[in-house]
Formats: sequence, C-alpha cells, structure tokens
Amino acid sequence: MATLSSFPPHNLSLLTKSHHRRLPQPSLLNPIPARSKTRPSTHSFFPTKPAGNWVVGSVTEDRKAADVPVVSKDLTVDDDSLESAEPRAFDVEARGESGYLERLVSRGTNAALVLGFGTLAVTKLLTVDHDYWHGWTLYEVLRYVPEHNWIAYEQALKANPVLAKMAISGVVYSLGDWIAQCYEGKPLFEFDPLRMFRSGLVGFTLHGSLSHYYYQFCEALFPFEDWWVVPAKVAFDQTVWAAVWNSVYFVMLGLLRLESPANILNELKATFWPMLTAGWKLWPFAHLITYGVIPIEQRLLWVDCVELIWVTILSNYSNEKSEARISETSESNSGSS
Repeated sequence: MATLSSFPPHNLSLLTKSHHRRLPQPSLLNPIPARSKTRPSTHSFFPTKPAGNWVVGSVTEDRKAADVPVVSKDLTVDDDSLESAEPRAFDVEARGESGYLERLVSRGTNAALVLGFGTLAVTKLLTVDHDYWHGWTLYEVLRYVPEHNWIAYEQALKANPVLAKMAISGVVYSLGDWIAQCYEGKPLFEFDPLRMFRSGLVGFTLHGSLSHYYYQFCEALFPFEDWWVVPAKVAFDQTVWAAVWNSVYFVMLGLLRLESPANILNELKATFWPMLTAGWKLWPFAHLITYGVIPIEQRLLWVDCVELIWVTILSNYSNEKSEARISETSESNSGSS
C-alpha cells in the first residue's frame, strides 16, 4: 500500500491546494505550465454548480441591463490616466453641488416671495373691517368679509379709479405669468421672478390705465342703446383694441428684456396674427357680458378675471418666441465658430 510520502511533491501540492484553486483547463494550442504565474482560467474540468448561483446571475443580468462595463482585475491602469480622471470627476461633482445649492436658494427665495405676498393679501382681505370686530363672532367676521371688501373696492374706485385699476391689473398680470410658467412645466416655486415682474409691471403701468380710458372712449364712440350696440362694441374691441394692446404688450416686454428693435419687430410680426385670432376664441363670449351686463366702472375687474387665462396665453407666446430666437442665435454662433 502506497504511503503519502510516495507521491511526488508536485502531486502533493495539487492535493493540498485543490480546495481553494481550480485546475486550469488544458488547451492543445496554448498549454499552461503547472508553475506558471499567469492567472488560471475560471473554467474547471468538471462543471460544478456553486451555492448561491442565482445571486451571481441576477448581478450579471443587472449589469447587462445597465450596460455597465466590467473591468477585469488583471488589467493594469495607467497612473497618469487615474490622476487626470480624478480632477475631472471632482469638477463635475463640484458643479453638481453648486447647481443644487443655487437651485435650492432660488426655490427658497421664490417660496418666500409667494408666501409673503400671499399672506399679505389674505390678511388684508380678512381684516378689511377689523375696526368693527368688537363683540363679533368668527361666523360674523367671515360672513361680512366679502361684502365689506366689495365696499372698500368701490370706495377706492371713487377715490382714485385709475390707481385702483392699475393695482388690479398689476396683480392679475403677475399671477397670469406665474400660471404660464407653471403651465410650461416649471415647478411651483422654480419660476422666473424677473419674468413675472416684467409682466406685472406692464399690467400695472399700461393695462390698467389704458383700459380705464378705453372703456370711456368706447362708450362715447357708441352712445346708443339699440340691440346692435353690444355686437358692435365686441367687434371693435376684438379688432382695433385687441391689435393695439397685444402690440403694446409684446413691445414693452421686448424692451424690458433689453432686446433690439429689430428682434422685437420680428417677434411682433410672427405673433400678431396668431394672437389676434386666438383671442377670437375667448373674448367675444366674455365681452358679451362685458358690454351687455357689467357697468362701465366694474368692467375692468371682470375683464381682469378673464385675463388670468388670456395673460397665460400672451406670456406663453411672448417668451416662447424669445427663447426660440435666443436658441437659434446661439446655434448660429456656435456653427459659425
């Protein structure tokens, strides 16, 4: 009977290390020496099914699905490439962190603006008659709030009608631009405050004052009480006045964006007819109420309520054309360079 010492040393090493290293697969074309330092292949003579193979299979499937390249441990990587890749990765990470911080600061600022002005407006509306709250219940306060706000609005119209209408138009045009930005896909607190300010400024300085004098001019132009007066006013409004106001709005926004007169004129030509015809789908029905039911002093308030929809369309058209022009300019400049 042969003893353990009768085996050659080479066979003994194979027996002692077989539990942690698989035998190399022989190849006729490229045989691997027994004592070679080259890493042996992972294939063995006998196919085995190790425990936990489903884990390896799932990881392999995830790698294939994610299309992630697997780098072998035997591949040698140049140190210079690692040194050049580390600063590049650091720059990308730094830019990502700075962009996230800027976005967070912008969102916080916008949220503070919205919540601040919203709280101020709600407080003014709810405390319109706080001087008379002595002995009132909460039900009585909430019951008389709408009525007393309406009385305060009528008193402001009698005291200074132009300024009251300017304030209403400024608020409506700011809200309309905010709605337009949210409609374009921006989150609630990631709007452009400068763009909203420009729209509100145009509404405050021009729409309120011009509309006040326009409705008086329209009443003087059609001083009749026949049945055809209301359709005539609607037709005049949706041709002459709509063309004038749409042009004023687009030109003023272009000037506030510091654009050149040529660009403003091109945008006005491109949007004039589409905006005029788009208004015919909304305003004729609204103006049947404007000129047929609403008194002259209250017309701008009703019109501004409808303007929340219309300013959304106006602002969307204006800024869409401006952004398209800016992208075309940047593409042409990059192509020429």
